[in-house]
Amino acid sequence: MARPSLENPAYYLNRDTSWLAFNRRVLEEAEDENNPELERLKFLAISASNLDEFFEIRVAAMVQQIEDGYNDAGPDGLTLVERRDALARLTHEFVDDQYQCWNSRLRPALGENGIRVLSLHELDPAAQRFVEQYCEKELDPLLTPVTVDPAHPFPRVMNKALCLGLLLRRRRRSALTYMGVVVVPRALPRLVRLPSEGSSDFIFLADLVAYHAVRMYRGYDIVSAAPFRVTRNSNLYLQEEEARSLLESVRAELHNRRKGDAVRLEIEADADPEIIERLKTVFALEAWQVFPVKGPVNLSRLFNIYEQTQRPDLKYRSFAPRELRLTAKSKDLFEELRGHDILLHHPYDSYDAVISFIESAAADDRVLSVKQTLYRTNEHSLIVPSLIDAASRKEVTAVVELKARFDEASNIRWARELEDAGVQVFHGLVGLKTHCKLSLLVRRDPDGVTRSYAHIGTGNYNATTARIYTDLSLFTAAPEITRAVHDVFSFLTAYAENPSYDPLLVAPLDLAEKCIWLIDREAEYARQGRPARIVAKMNALLDKNIVQALYRASQAGVDIDLIVRGICALRPGVRGVSDRIRVRSLVGRFLEHSRIFYFANAGQDEIYTGSADWMPRNLYERVEVLTPVRDELLRERVRGEILEAYLADNLKARNLLQDGTYIRAWQAAGGKRKQKPPAGAAAFSAQDFLIALAEGKPPLNPPAATPARKRWTLAERVR
Repeated sequence: MARPSLENPAYYLNRDTSWLAFNRRVLEEAEDENNPELERLKFLAISASNLDEFFEIRVAAMVQQIEDGYNDAGPDGLTLVERRDALARLTHEFVDDQYQCWNSRLRPALGENGIRVLSLHELDPAAQRFVEQYCEKELDPLLTPVTVDPAHPFPRVMNKALCLGLLLRRRRRSALTYMGVVVVPRALPRLVRLPSEGSSDFIFLADLVAYHAVRMYRGYDIVSAAPFRVTRNSNLYLQEEEARSLLESVRAELHNRRKGDAVRLEIEADADPEIIERLKTVFALEAWQVFPVKGPVNLSRLFNIYEQTQRPDLKYRSFAPRELRLTAKSKDLFEELRGHDILLHHPYDSYDAVISFIESAAADDRVLSVKQTLYRTNEHSLIVPSLIDAASRKEVTAVVELKARFDEASNIRWARELEDAGVQVFHGLVGLKTHCKLSLLVRRDPDGVTRSYAHIGTGNYNATTARIYTDLSLFTAAPEITRAVHDVFSFLTAYAENPSYDPLLVAPLDLAEKCIWLIDREAEYARQGRPARIVAKMNALLDKNIVQALYRASQAGVDIDLIVRGICALRPGVRGVSDRIRVRSLVGRFLEHSRIFYFANAGQDEIYTGSADWMPRNLYERVEVLTPVRDELLRERVRGEILEAYLADNLKARNLLQDGTYIRAWQAAGGKRKQKPPAGAAAFSAQDFLIALAEGKPPLNPPAATPARKRWTLAERVR
């Protein structure tokens, strides 16, 4: 019997609808009453922020391509126009569900806990007096009312700026109506906290602007008013080959981004139709790009309530990450690394060890040089000052990625500060983003030998996100790995290509080819009857060549478990194609960001970790690095503690079905759609388990993750 063609579009899920399915899983966490109320609010805000970026980047690019005359079909067989039409329907449904969550679930739940978001008519006399003073002293000086007429053109509304649109009528010329626009200043909080006793009360700034509009538009009758917000195309369109300075080109494009073409209009649902029509005309939008919302415009601003409300009882229980403890015989981290590699799992393991490793570049006189990549880092980074401090006494090289989306401005600032301090700053390679997470120190040790020490991570050098993202850090002094890391830096600074970067896998040079070779090798072992299995954890799976390799491996008899947080183009469970492939996504307290690739390798396990997802942009358009985990104890930890926990999760994990939908893991248990999640000893959350392990109080082992298949046992000890 002939095998089915793997080019069949029916075997591929659409990337954009898959992304929307991921964002729906985020929204489900906002709807989940088992989560603390303020954490639910944060999930709702995250889902709104995610949708903003989706429109700014994905939808904007799609609209631009269609306008340019393109209508090509993707691997799933859908043309650009068909994808746009599907997204128009799905995004409107999603936004309706967001506001249903806010109005019917979260707002009442918060109110029951003394956290109220009030409208103007709900204010008591004390709050009314506060509003009057706030409008006069804080708000009015920052507002510039505009009446649109031939002498006053429509103001340039920046990307995602909150505005108030008004329909005005002059009292002396009652037959004419005018459009009024007030841009709400970004310097003020979108939710204003009100003075109150016994509760935490807030009011939306947009309501205060609307209330204050009467004083700004004297001589007019305000027929109607409605807050609105425009989302613009935020893609950077750089001609890198022609640019004299990449830094200046990025800076110029950042200015243009604020004024890109409009791709979405959010406006209060009860807005006057005339206001909506005028705004549609001004921003050249089609009907599907207008989103009337039944509540506050811009739900992402609800995160302000989370930040301003000190209610630990309504948030996740805090925990202290485990600090790195050296063995008794080691005097410092470098001596420890000369004995063995170290693997940290953040945020369960403290990120302080990574900071200390880089800080040693300045503080340790034995360190001779440091090389560092920076893709994203936090505003008050300890890493950048350490590099600046080190530059006064030793060789320091930094590869700063200027095109890290939405971090371009801060990276330009960091790059200039580093250059001013004497750091050799490079911006990577033309046409390629530098996404690998590498730090390399050269040190003359007490025995007189000069050695290199490397940190290879899956996450950005950002101490803030390290507390909420799950990532891996590998520290090593293995000469073959540190030498390869050195060669990667030479590639980044001089475009010097080596014939091989073994044992590292480096994109865009050989990472895709070697990943496919590793998958095909498992398929060959399966055909030989030898141990063959793949477990891969990543943020997204989209590359068609990788997907087809996984399909071939499944057809050959390889058991494959994929833990994919977001987009997944692979369709599991298709008879004769992907029978042996299972896909799950885990959305919980921490953002799953680590990348881990396990291959059984005929009983000689191989594990890789690093910065790359299985997406075309990671494999062919970025500089990425995967490194092998060579220490057997560390492989045991990754295999038996981390991966098995994710495969065993039956509370926060969702399983991807063949039709592209996701259901909770407990709903799929035993092939029956259960109505209630497991409780007690039967319930298992991977993230809760790993927190307990970090605190030194692991719970009972979880239920078997993969019955009737080879399983690992959760490691009880952690190195």
